[in-house]
Amino acid sequence: MKKYPTEEIRNVEIVAHGGAGKTSLAEAALFATGAIKRLGRVEDGNTTTDYDPDEVKRKISISTALAPCEWGNQKINLIDAPGYADFIGEVIETLRVVDAALVVVDAVAGVEVQTERVWHYADEYKLPRLAFINKMDKENADFHRTLNMMKEVFDAGVVPIQIPIGKEESFQGVVDLVRMKALVYKDGKFGEEDIPAELEIEANTYREKLVEGIAELNDELLEKYLEGEGLTQKDIEDGLKSGALAGKIVPVLCGSAFKNIGIQPLLDAIVNLLPSPAELGEIKGVHPKTKEETTRKPTEKEPLSAFVFKTLTDPYVGKLSYLRVYSGTLKADSSIYNPSRGKKEKIAHIFYMRGKNQEETKEVPAGDIAVVPKLTETNTGDTLCDEGKPILFEPIKFPQPLISVAIEPKTKGDEEKLSTSIAKLTEEDPTLSMRRDHEIKQTIVSGIGDMHLDILVDRLHRKFGVGAVLSAPKVPYRETIRSPAKAQGKYKKQTGGRGQYGDAWIEVEPLERGAGYEFVDKIFGGAIPKGFIPAVEKGVKEAMESGVLAGYPMVDMKVTLCDGSYHPVDSSEIAFKIAGSLAFKKATTEGNPILLEPIMKMEVVVPEEYMGDVMGDLSGKRGKILGMEARGRHQLISALAPLAEVSRYATELRSITHGRGSYSMEFFHYEEVPGDIAQKIIEAAKKE
Repeated sequence: MKKYPTEEIRNVEIVAHGGAGKTSLAEAALFATGAIKRLGRVEDGNTTTDYDPDEVKRKISISTALAPCEWGNQKINLIDAPGYADFIGEVIETLRVVDAALVVVDAVAGVEVQTERVWHYADEYKLPRLAFINKMDKENADFHRTLNMMKEVFDAGVVPIQIPIGKEESFQGVVDLVRMKALVYKDGKFGEEDIPAELEIEANTYREKLVEGIAELNDELLEKYLEGEGLTQKDIEDGLKSGALAGKIVPVLCGSAFKNIGIQPLLDAIVNLLPSPAELGEIKGVHPKTKEETTRKPTEKEPLSAFVFKTLTDPYVGKLSYLRVYSGTLKADSSIYNPSRGKKEKIAHIFYMRGKNQEETKEVPAGDIAVVPKLTETNTGDTLCDEGKPILFEPIKFPQPLISVAIEPKTKGDEEKLSTSIAKLTEEDPTLSMRRDHEIKQTIVSGIGDMHLDILVDRLHRKFGVGAVLSAPKVPYRETIRSPAKAQGKYKKQTGGRGQYGDAWIEVEPLERGAGYEFVDKIFGGAIPKGFIPAVEKGVKEAMESGVLAGYPMVDMKVTLCDGSYHPVDSSEIAFKIAGSLAFKKATTEGNPILLEPIMKMEVVVPEEYMGDVMGDLSGKRGKILGMEARGRHQLISALAPLAEVSRYATELRSITHGRGSYSMEFFHYEEVPGDIAQKIIEAAKKE
């Protein structure tokens, strides 16, 4: 692929709900531009951008994939993004570096939940966008219903620039409302014709609305329109582009990716209506040392700067860093500086990627997207630049993992291999995390959803040869006492020769929740020599770790060493440590011990129509509703709930709200477990 100047590049991410046809649309665009010679199908597992074995197996997109193509002397970097909520991190990382979004909407299903989410993310990044109503050839496809739904849900300047010719099986083309021509498709080819007589009234009506919408964005055009002068073809085309670039108009097109209908005019719209990197102006960053704001213009004359938005581990090539060049020119066989890490990197090779296929290039200009292999210090979210003119771009803000599970290797002895393999996958996917919980003695992995974690297990096996098993993580319960108590612990052992003797009296009393642990020495008159008192406390601490009810650590109590005795020959540190442990266990057993559970503070954001269902569900999980607050068209519900009840809340909330709810959760405090539930936990612990 030849080198294109910045002005002739378009960087566009294809986004939508899963199943709307993003991958098929990318494939159709590659076929229409001649980038590929054969049209692949998702059903057949042979598309360009769904090449990963997990994608082929599940017939869904899991990772973002590049699909560059050439159209009308322009280079279009299409990026096919996943449509399922579990892989939202992949969508966010590429929205960070593209200049526009192509939103695909299913003509049968209409606007679905993930389409709403990605639309709002595009709003956050202030991205111009086009919308494409896909699957017009399918049964029950309805252009007008879908268009009205888009206007209602998105509350934006959604304006059709095409209407369909025919519907369902008879869908055969589109009417171009800008040029007022019919584009009719026959045998994979399309011809330009006059608008069919039966569509003239509808086309004129939509054309009038389009002209009116464009005129309202420009005082000069509005004056012409109101005076009845009419807008010229150039007025409409220029007004449409300026409105789209400003985000005040979202042009809507339609077609069928499966039948390759409407793809060519869509490519024309991408080139004509969406911005090149040069049209978006300078990008802001900071100086890595002074933190002062600094900028780069999107030209090759500026110092080099680039941003790594995705990392992939290829089993043959190794680590691949996907990057967007913002200024200057990235060249092979050169050195580059990573201000995020304070390290230099060697750029040996550079590739343009189309799916998994690589095409080597010697240089990448400002505005273009490419892939660099084998960067040792660089990760997702890092900046690369000229060391003499450093700049640091803001990293990507990824959503926090929502669901956590315990993971262990299938084969004993693979613990270390499992940890290093997961670490490599978390480097690829920042929405995955791993930690070792020493309290419950489990390795915990966290992700966005169940499918996300299932695919983690598949990739561990396929990429690294490590079998793994997922299970529910143990809840970190605690134990404490309700009442003061006192007990003696005496350890006496005689085996011939020197024996062992330790005698300690201990008092225990409860402290307020969250107070922790306090040890008090009240020994008088040398009942226990001072040298043995630390041993008593050590025995107490060790006994606290395993509790007396179900083996959980004990907290929130004061322990007082009040009396004891010793033997001048047989007493030792180990004897007093055992005595302290025995006394503590007896005292806490008599102190009315109880089980405590972690309580989480939750904030749940849901559309108003689901509020009652969500509150009822939380109450059924022993939750306490703290309050509600309006957030636009949504409601924020504040609540407290036991961790044991909400450990898989991500999946449950998605089911209740059909994917439209979101939440955050953090530890708040410990509370006593209700008696009947505590008894079940204690019995289960004893069996284990």
